Amino acid sequence: MEQEKTIEEVLNMLEMQEEILQFTHFTNGDAWELGSMMVAEAKLRGLSLAMSIRMNNGFIVFQYGGNGTNLHDEQWMRRKYNTVKEMEISSLHLFTRLKAKEQTMEDIFLDEREYACCGGGFPIHIEEGGVIGAITVTGLNHVADHDFIIRCLSKYLHTDEVPRIKKM
Repeated sequence: MEQEKTIEEVLNMLEMQEEILQFTHFTNGDAWELGSMMVAEAKLRGLSLAMSIRMNNGFIVFQYGGNGTNLHDEQWMRRKYNTVKEMEISSLHLFTRLKAKEQTMEDIFLDEREYACCGGGFPIHIEEGGVIGAITVTGLNHVADHDFIIRCLSKYLHTDEVPRIKKM
């Protein structure tokens, strides 16, 4: 059973995830491959998730809604995407950072109707190029949404040394 981590340990793990899980390039074809792999992983695990890969210009290059997902899930993904695009960090990273500082979204001028301060959004970061988009997942609790992305990205990028956060 995973031991409870301190908020500082979680922040360090989130920073490591974002440093390690970067791409050398990212095309629409890459989005299709990654998204299809994520759908297969969800089906293998019996999970009904909604997931999206969206570029910073707003173009959705991949989107999937498992059985039982709906417009409400799409709205969660949109808000998670907005958070990643604005902050250029994962939405769980923002959640944890605000928790550590005892701040709210209002304190940093983010409208909770447009942004989501919870796990399930992760930046598509190009090495030496910056954040170009976001991967979003919804359907589980927010830490599990984040971990699903990390698990899939680690597999897709053939990276084993990524720390995982399974609970907070």
